[in-house]
Amino acid sequence: MSRLAVSGGEPIRSPSKVWPSWPVPSERAVELVLEVVRSGRWADGGPKERQFAQAFAEFSGARYCVPVANGTVAIQLALEAVDIGAYDEVIVPGQTWQATAAACIDVNAVPILVDIDPETYCVDAAGAEAAITPRTRAIIVTHLYGAMADMDALPQLARRHGLKLIEDCAHQHGSQWRGKGVGGLGDVGAFSLQLSKVLTSGEGGVTLTNSWELMQRLHSLRNCGRPFQTGSPTVQSGNFRITELQAALLLAQMESMDARVDRRDGNAQYLNRQLGEIPGIRPMKRYSQITRQSYYCFAFRFSSADWDGIGVAAFRQALGAETGLRVETTYEPLNACALYQPHTKRRHRLNEEYWRAIDPSRFELPVCQKAFADEAVVIGHPFLLGDRADMDEVAKAVEKIYDNREELRYLA
Repeated sequence: MSRLAVSGGEPIRSPSKVWPSWPVPSERAVELVLEVVRSGRWADGGPKERQFAQAFAEFSGARYCVPVANGTVAIQLALEAVDIGAYDEVIVPGQTWQATAAACIDVNAVPILVDIDPETYCVDAAGAEAAITPRTRAIIVTHLYGAMADMDALPQLARRHGLKLIEDCAHQHGSQWRGKGVGGLGDVGAFSLQLSKVLTSGEGGVTLTNSWELMQRLHSLRNCGRPFQTGSPTVQSGNFRITELQAALLLAQMESMDARVDRRDGNAQYLNRQLGEIPGIRPMKRYSQITRQSYYCFAFRFSSADWDGIGVAAFRQALGAETGLRVETTYEPLNACALYQPHTKRRHRLNEEYWRAIDPSRFELPVCQKAFADEAVVIGHPFLLGDRADMDEVAKAVEKIYDNREELRYLA
């Protein structure tokens, strides 16, 4: 047994070896951006935006794609498109980026935080059903950390109770359930195109829908209320558009999206097979209905009990030292999240009843808390663009740490 890197030993992966970086510049992106610059058409509604919208809809298997300013706006406009508003309750997973819930209060709805499935870290269908009240109007599903929610059970649940279903797909560009792309499995799908995402324009977002009526409404909502075409309805709204420059960057990436999603998926499955052989390491559940899995982050679960009581924080630090990767935990549970603070904005104080309803601390989320504090190991997606030898090094690093767990326990 060699000494752990975290205590000064030789790491499994040489510090001279560089992991794949993100985003990946390309000459095609430069070419398309230059075309836009020279055209003088830099704002919205140009040919590059139309081409990207068509390409992403086809890639995702949805009928319509409406690009928007960012992922938060995508969720907000999705809610408004399906007519969610003041005092409506929206079921939201307690484990997600804070914007998922914040978008609800930005339309004066009430986010109802529910706990997650411990095997996927996605919203638990039974918990969602138990949270339904006469005021419930919608469910937001966040597909998270290289896993998907149960998209057989949740759409059935929504239909049974007459609820709208919105998919937060910020982590999932290209995932498929029974051969159908995420974002088109509910009423509206919302995606982020922020810098770290697997499809990025620095900032930006998209919405997907299979409904002609919802597409028209989404178009108007993101475009200052203007009608999609003559005779279409107008709505009160603002400017939530993207630019032609952003569309050019996105269009260039669409040419390699399938290959990159498949490469990450193949490497993740290969690595999960190895990690699953190591005591106390549990890969995230992959439903048999998933026909392709996209990865914004790669996650697995660590069991302290199987590692002689060593805590996950010590394990994450050791794994980072052995591999040179940034190893983290999940998002903070929304009932105790530093960035989700509805009571810091006076505009949300519609009345005292509403003020109490949007207090996130009133919800109990024990599975979310356990994931965050005790078991989650999360690594960003760029390393999955490496080769199988890179994946072997990650697995060997975990094996080395396990074999040296007495040393790690002493250090901890």
